[in-house]
Amino acid sequence: MAISATVVKQLRDKTGAGMMDCKKALEETHGDIEAAIDVLRKAGIAKAEKRAGRTAAEGIVASAITPTGDCGALIEVNCETDFVARNDDFRAFVKGVAELAVEKQPADVEALYALPLGGPLGAPLGGRGTVNDALVALIAKIGENMVVRRCVVYGVDGNGIVAAYVHHGDKVGVLVEVACTKPGTVGTAGFREAVRDVALQIAAHSPGYIRSSEIAEAVLERERGIYRAQVQNKPPQIVEKIVAGKLLKFYAEVCLVDQEFVKDRELTVARYLDKRGKEIGDTIEIKQFTRFAVGESDE
Repeated sequence: MAISATVVKQLRDKTGAGMMDCKKALEETHGDIEAAIDVLRKAGIAKAEKRAGRTAAEGIVASAITPTGDCGALIEVNCETDFVARNDDFRAFVKGVAELAVEKQPADVEALYALPLGGPLGAPLGGRGTVNDALVALIAKIGENMVVRRCVVYGVDGNGIVAAYVHHGDKVGVLVEVACTKPGTVGTAGFREAVRDVALQIAAHSPGYIRSSEIAEAVLERERGIYRAQVQNKPPQIVEKIVAGKLLKFYAEVCLVDQEFVKDRELTVARYLDKRGKEIGDTIEIKQFTRFAVGESDE
């Protein structure tokens, strides 16, 4: 079958493999991108597929956290050009919507669009209307299409805090909930530093899971199959040992607690949190996280 240049480019963007290698893999798999990724990986040409691909989108990520840290929101708003992403009116809109999301805690983007919006953001509408109305007014003013693409809101259940980190340039943002066992721990400098470090880790290394127990068996079996294909010429008695070792490396790439700690490569994130917990006399547990990067797909 004929393989279009667009599909070849999609595979190249996902794997970093050469154009000809991508084309051959797609021809072998009859255009199936997921199967082609496995072909490239088995040949040792590509690493694991990134958790998210790219889409043609500009915009920014913004966050908002309550003063007590018991609730936080992270949103992504897209526009057509980076020029508009730097526009003051656009940035004010995004910031205001993030703050509204913390206040009202909508279940999803559709619910966020329907929230009433007043104050400075509602000024073009005389202080009336919804987030959607304000966005329509902003589109008319700036002359470029925009969309509130994603929104996530976390609330603390028990002891702990929600924290956010938005990287310089507002293209990558993280929302994370971290728990402890004692009420007094939340206010300590050591706990809050650990939470900030976790958010920074997620932004820098983009884990897909908190821990390996969260990974579906189908995903693990796919990895094992690829690793076995990579070492199929080795003696059978050592193949499974090699596969087990490669799986540990896979965990170290995609599982937050197994990653090298960004501030000290001698430690994993799990060991760092254990060390910090002993210093403050409490247990530190990562409950959930979300990482948004402008332009990534939802896959």
